[in-house]
Amino acid sequence: MQKSVRYNEGHALYLAFLARKEGTKRGFLSKKAAEASRWHEKWFALYQNVLFYFEGEQSGRPAGMYLLEGCSCERAPAPPRMGAGPAGARDALDKQYYFTVLFGHEGQKPLELRCEEEQDGKEWMEAIHQASYADILIEREVLTQKYIHLVQIVETEKIAANQLRHQLEDQDTEIERLKSEIIALNKTKERMRPYQSNQEDEDPDIKKIKKVQSFMRGWLCRRKWKTIVQDYICSPHAESMRKRNQIVFTMVEAESEYVHQLYILVNGFLRPLRMAASSKKPPISHDDVSSIFLNSETIMFLHEIFHQGLKARIA
Repeated sequence: MQKSVRYNEGHALYLAFLARKEGTKRGFLSKKAAEASRWHEKWFALYQNVLFYFEGEQSGRPAGMYLLEGCSCERAPAPPRMGAGPAGARDALDKQYYFTVLFGHEGQKPLELRCEEEQDGKEWMEAIHQASYADILIEREVLTQKYIHLVQIVETEKIAANQLRHQLEDQDTEIERLKSEIIALNKTKERMRPYQSNQEDEDPDIKKIKKVQSFMRGWLCRRKWKTIVQDYICSPHAESMRKRNQIVFTMVEAESEYVHQLYILVNGFLRPLRMAASSKKPPISHDDVSSIFLNSETIMFLHEIFHQGLKARIA
């Protein structure tokens, strides 16, 4: 003889009380009986991932409950009518919204429900879809990774802000020094004005000599600067910088290709297989999908952030 499953009835009643007061979705639905093809109107209340139903809206004790973890919800066609009835009754049945809750294992009969209005039925289906605790854990993991990444960005920005603050302080000191030099140069210029007025009366040959000297000084400066630039281009430091830049660009291209392949993996395989696993006759189970594509979405998200950071640094 198979033993019945024991559960904490007192806590279940407490959860039913919370569902009546604070449930995500509450209202009347028609439930198809398991023994016969009859529909019975019950008052349903969804709380977290548990669906309670009561005999009436004022009932204090639930008539039953369903655990929705690992379940899926699908729109169902209207069942065929047996026999002939009034035309008004047939039209009312055709307008009703039918949907089915499918449980994640074989041998469990699905829960067939219906409601009067299509909008109400869509709201019930959406609420049941969002009742999975596993989906909440996945969203929590993604948000945790986002939070860690944002914290790292904030810490990096703090370090950069401190460096900029020190640079501004150094620049303020340099500005004060340059102001002092400008004042000194202006004073020197004031003292040299009488001498400059005398230079206007200089001999033309002296002016030509000074012009040639100025040209030679400019040519020597340009030649010296060209030598300095050529020496740096041939230096080990410049060579190491070129190698580093080549490695960085190669890494960015490889990361871009990897992100593209992850995008194809997630959108072309993982998500379609996950939708197929939630169908009425799944070709593959959710456990198989999770074991094959373990953390694929999280890895793709992290590499997208890393790739965007690399491109921002290069830009």
